[in-house]
Amino acid sequence: MIVRQSRAWRCSLTFVLILLLGFTTPAIASIGDRLPEFRTCVATCTKENCGRGNIIVPVHLRLLFWTCPSNCDHVCQHIITDQRLARDPPMLSPVVQYHGKWPFHRILGVQEPCSVVFSLFNLLAHRRGLSQIKERIPAEYPLRKYYMLFGYIGILSWVFSMAFHTRDFDITEKLDYFAAGASVLYGLYFTSIRIFRLDQRKHPVKATLLRLWTLICILMYVAHVSYLTLWRWDYTYNMAANVAVGVMQNIMWSSFSVKRYQKLKKPWAAWPGMIVAWIVLAMSLELLDFPPAKGLLDAHSLWHLGTVGPTIWWYNFLIKDAQQEIAGERLKA
Repeated sequence: MIVRQSRAWRCSLTFVLILLLGFTTPAIASIGDRLPEFRTCVATCTKENCGRGNIIVPVHLRLLFWTCPSNCDHVCQHIITDQRLARDPPMLSPVVQYHGKWPFHRILGVQEPCSVVFSLFNLLAHRRGLSQIKERIPAEYPLRKYYMLFGYIGILSWVFSMAFHTRDFDITEKLDYFAAGASVLYGLYFTSIRIFRLDQRKHPVKATLLRLWTLICILMYVAHVSYLTLWRWDYTYNMAANVAVGVMQNIMWSSFSVKRYQKLKKPWAAWPGMIVAWIVLAMSLELLDFPPAKGLLDAHSLWHLGTVGPTIWWYNFLIKDAQQEIAGERLKA
């Protein structure tokens, strides 16, 4: 049994390392940015249409801060993509990326409509879970405040995700990345508190460890944001840091769920391990990175869709786990 578990963990860790390597490939300039026909199209469009500022841009686009030059850039992406798709004989890779993104079709000025919608689904999943925690977990339960903060951070991170996928600006990108980093790091923070029960302040050692762990996590986040803001904006480092922190908490929850299930013999006790497996499989979608189907649905948006179910499931586990512990304390009393 121990040998089989060891092999399973080695396989899991190997898969995670493959994902990590896949995520941390060095960023290079997009092929579309270097196409002479694309540059000519943008230059011509800007020269012929942007002499009077942004007047030519429809109002609904201006409301989302589309300017005449940025609109020309977007339109030219699709002109060149259509030309490449119409080539005879067909090209091997007719659809290429521009500025690090696939050429998506806008809907009401929204740059990546599917990612925005699926981010909204995740936001609603957190909102629903937060509401259930308030209703079904008593206020005196010591872990309740940590679970509620998890919900609030989750909601905030998906708000910024929606903003970034609506319009890709420097500020929306940074807010999305920093909020996602906070969400992942907070996940590790409250994972440690739950598994090692650092919330039990009656034990002086645990109370000290909780203060120390809180300080460590705050300093790690400040260092992370400071490095990206003050030193250099490093996509490879950012992804590697988030994946590494995510892997640590996934391993912790998987181990916890095995022990919890062996102790309680209840199916819900194994949910964390199942949720981790779902998340890892959903994460692997990012490795596919295919051109968006119909100009709308790409691997990244599917990754966002793939996290909705586990989020709902996760809140159900937190509630079950809390209710089990509360019932156990009542029996002891």
